[in-house]
Amino acid sequence: MMVLEAIRVFTVTIVAFLVALTVTPLVLNLLKKINAGKQIRASEAAPIYSQLHASKSGTPTMGGVIIWGTVLGLAATFAALNLVFDGFFRYLNFVDRAQTYLPLAALAIAAILGLADDILGVLKVGPKGGGLSVRYKLVVYTILAAVGAWWFYAPQNLDWHVFKVPFLGVFDIGLWYIPVFIFIIVASAFSANETDGLDGLLGGVSLFAFAALTVVAFALDRFHLATMGGAMVGALLAFLWYNIHPAKFFMGDTGSMALGITLGVMTMLTNTTLLLPFFGSILVLESLSVIIQLTSKKFFKKKVFLSTPIHHHFEALGWPESQVTMRFWIISVMFVALGLILFFVSRFFA
Repeated sequence: MMVLEAIRVFTVTIVAFLVALTVTPLVLNLLKKINAGKQIRASEAAPIYSQLHASKSGTPTMGGVIIWGTVLGLAATFAALNLVFDGFFRYLNFVDRAQTYLPLAALAIAAILGLADDILGVLKVGPKGGGLSVRYKLVVYTILAAVGAWWFYAPQNLDWHVFKVPFLGVFDIGLWYIPVFIFIIVASAFSANETDGLDGLLGGVSLFAFAALTVVAFALDRFHLATMGGAMVGALLAFLWYNIHPAKFFMGDTGSMALGITLGVMTMLTNTTLLLPFFGSILVLESLSVIIQLTSKKFFKKKVFLSTPIHHHFEALGWPESQVTMRFWIISVMFVALGLILFFVSRFFA
């Protein structure tokens, strides 16, 4: 049984990679044809960023459609073929009410909202040169997270209100589960968005995080969720093929917000919330740098970093972009490995 499930996960991962790799040139050509280029504008608020990345202006954005489009496309295809043919496609189908309804829905909704934001940005509609305001996005994603929290908490749905602390056990936190869920989802979404600033950076750290959660889900016998995680990994691998420096395109908000929210949902589904700082260490680092910078500027009228998020600080110090990305990847892999060690060791003490 376990061997068959492992083969299933690897099969879907490979299929997702091949599908995404095949459609990427088509998507890239379409993005170029419709002039969906990212505009790097001169900004007094972020002069270092504008200077460092001015040469990237015009690079196609919205490439994240490849990631979520592949995963949602495979989910819909396998589910539909299962209804017609059963057998092998039932084996590949990973759409399941208890395990993947919510992460698939979160992926789709966040992707659509992010896509709308990207389109407004390309059309230069909205505040500060185009796109949705941060305040508007915060409200929308908080509402989305609240709906997800209720899906988890409501007795007629998952009836889930427990919180696992590694080495100490599982605790029933009652209604507190809802604000905890909302915080994790919103924080994951915006942290992913902050991280998406260098070629291959978010794609790489997301790849490692989803790979870790795939292993965790598999260990917990959540095989449908593990298979979805495998699809995410395969799609991200194909995306990185074109997104590593020099990037052919950027993922845009349609990719970053979708990745962040889905990562948060999968963490809640596997009850590994306290391991998220390990699986998503770079996301945490990036957000902390922004919080520290804003706090210091507000209360002390000076900057701690040359530029934030922190990957731009290292760029400003003279590190080549690819060097920053690779070093952040290394940090991410080390923390992911530590998180997996803590997960498996803590199971013996629960």
